[in-house]
Amino acid sequence: MAEINKIHTDKAPAAIGPYSQAMVVGGMVYTSGQIAIVPETGNLAEGGIEAQTEQIMKNLGDVLAASGSGFDKVVKTTCFLADIADFAAFNEIYGKYFTSKPARSCVAVRELPKGALAEVEVIAVV
Repeated sequence: MAEINKIHTDKAPAAIGPYSQAMVVGGMVYTSGQIAIVPETGNLAEGGIEAQTEQIMKNLGDVLAASGSGFDKVVKTTCFLADIADFAAFNEIYGKYFTSKPARSCVAVRELPKGALAEVEVIAVV
């Protein structure tokens, strides 16, 4: 059976429920969804979808780094938007980080935790 490692870094927001920031198993890292919480304050980043997407990417980058991975090793993302009208603005920021163009699903949802505008989870190679 493959070893399973729970990932935690203080550089990214602590889980706000009964889950881990990420799990590493079989050479892959599976992150929990990240919203735009600023770790130092516990509050959402201010400034709309652009600012929130930048914070999400910072949080994901820190979780990936703690896992021994990075944006260049991401193979799949799942993105959730509170408003599909934010799709283009979200993509502008997203594209700066995911230059390798991993597989992706992006859906609009009714609501996200803490009133966030977006959430992103990833699967990456370690």
